[in-house]
Amino acid sequence: MLDLTAPQEHSLRRRHPTGRKTRLGELLVEDGSITARDLEWALRRQRHHICTLGHVLTSNDLVSEHALYRALAKQKGAALFRATDVAASPPLVDRIGVDRCARLGILPIGRAGGTTIVATSQPFAFESHRDDLERLIGPVAMAVMPESDLRSTLTSLRRHSLAGHAETRVDLSDSCRTFGGRTPWIVAGGIGLALVLSFAFAPVASFAALAAIAVSMLLVNAIVLLYAMQIAKPPPQDIAADTLSLARLPRVSILVPLYREKEIAAKLIKRLSVLDYPAELLDVCLVVEESDAVTRATIARSTLPIWMRMIAVPEGAVRTKPRAMNYALDFCMGDVIGIYDAEDEPPADQILRVVRQFARSPAETGCLQGRLNFYNSTDTWLTRCFTVDYSTWFSLVLPAMHRLGWPIPLGGTTVFFRRSALEDVGGWDAHNVTEDADLGMRLARRGYRTDLLDSTTREEATMTPGAWISQRSRWLKGYAITWAVHMRDPGRLLRDLGPRRFLGFQVLFLANLLSVSLAPVLWSFWLLPLGLPHPLAHVFTGWPAIVTIVSLFAIGLIGFAANIQALLRERHGKLIPFVPLMHVYYPMATIAMAKAFWEILRKPFFWDKTQHGVTLPDNPVTQENARPHRA
Repeated sequence: MLDLTAPQEHSLRRRHPTGRKTRLGELLVEDGSITARDLEWALRRQRHHICTLGHVLTSNDLVSEHALYRALAKQKGAALFRATDVAASPPLVDRIGVDRCARLGILPIGRAGGTTIVATSQPFAFESHRDDLERLIGPVAMAVMPESDLRSTLTSLRRHSLAGHAETRVDLSDSCRTFGGRTPWIVAGGIGLALVLSFAFAPVASFAALAAIAVSMLLVNAIVLLYAMQIAKPPPQDIAADTLSLARLPRVSILVPLYREKEIAAKLIKRLSVLDYPAELLDVCLVVEESDAVTRATIARSTLPIWMRMIAVPEGAVRTKPRAMNYALDFCMGDVIGIYDAEDEPPADQILRVVRQFARSPAETGCLQGRLNFYNSTDTWLTRCFTVDYSTWFSLVLPAMHRLGWPIPLGGTTVFFRRSALEDVGGWDAHNVTEDADLGMRLARRGYRTDLLDSTTREEATMTPGAWISQRSRWLKGYAITWAVHMRDPGRLLRDLGPRRFLGFQVLFLANLLSVSLAPVLWSFWLLPLGLPHPLAHVFTGWPAIVTIVSLFAIGLIGFAANIQALLRERHGKLIPFVPLMHVYYPMATIAMAKAFWEILRKPFFWDKTQHGVTLPDNPVTQENARPHRA
């Protein structure tokens, strides 16, 4: 350990070195860490990118981290500390806030005289934080510590505090973490009792009311589909990557949550290696649970690019994807935060498209949602139907919702945020199993817009009914909980969203949940043509029967037409013959809804994980076709 009161104290307390300010590049050339040619190349890169010279050099493997920070310490006239040199001060970390320390790249080490020594991995930004730090802990002096050392020291020191912050990042009033206990049982019991009593005293009227609600929900969905087909623009044309350049590119962090991904982790690294974005501006974080030995071992056997790193998340009260992302967020370096899933295969120019669209969008555009589709769309009847479903959602329904100004429920992947907007709303709700949809609503309530990104990521469709039902039950459970959380105070929600977006919220969540839940009521009408008993057999005659039958037929025809149009837009025309199978596909959602209802009562925060890596893309990424980052 170093003695902080030893002779280096004077240099620690100086705010600026004396004499001529030596440039970092000159110091690195002088000590032989880089060549003059490398420096010239790096300086050219820096002029076009929003990053430091050090990031350019280390990200392109031109200088080691230790050599860089040795030169930075010399340039700033500060001491250089390694993780093994000093023990940080837990009380001072707590006074500043462990999450702020992680975000700013600072670590209070201890006191030397009346001054607190604060190590930083970002010495170029230290002065901008000095006033805030001195208000919290008194006079400070800067020391320098390599980023990896600082991060490991901080996480070792306050890992449980960081984990706790990840679980409670969202305000209590906006979170579902208090959901559960007796309340869901009381609500479910009340609804069940009301149904039993209504059917006991007025069975025909009760069944007719449920049927009317079910038909009404289908009609609402059909109206949305009709509008979506009417306003649909021609399929987007491919844009050449060289038209997507900007004057200066920002740094982008990509979070990739992984859990028990033995099959997919190594393949994922290859797929992300094709991203055509400067290495010094790309910060890919493979976010894994600390206890997940399978995934950690798989990653350890892989050679990660310099711009890719693993973040291990300590154990906590829950184990969910949003909790892991909250933990990783404070360690991200980018101004733009993106999310990919383990099985994703994004196009090479997707990040360029993201930064270009953010650059030309107003400040209130806090999020971009990309399109999703599947690379195993023709493997089974289920993957074909899933492709029809996704194509309709991403090419028709989401654009219609965007045009209507409704809040957009985000997907869990290929979604990108301005970091400032994401942090403003508190990140993700760690307890919500559809954290993406909930986050979309909170962004809308805080006045942010979500726009659609003209770029498609291919991923893996679930191949078996059991896996599909498990995945869909998690989505439906999350939708139900999200609706309940935001409807805690309907008046506040109406004020936040306004009448039009409030209506969109109800259509998105309530109408969809009711449609899936009440589908068996409509299925029962198949009993009538078979001559079997039915509660409405004596009243379902004449005009009411004709109107109902015609309405259901028209609604089905609209859905059929929307599916075909969506497939053509997504270049999946060969799947059109399988559209009739959607009448087999959709009923599985009702089975998933039953599972979701049970889990809402018993385990609302349970994350039913989808297994990835069953199939490979039809054009898997190889090292030969991966595009280099240094160009």
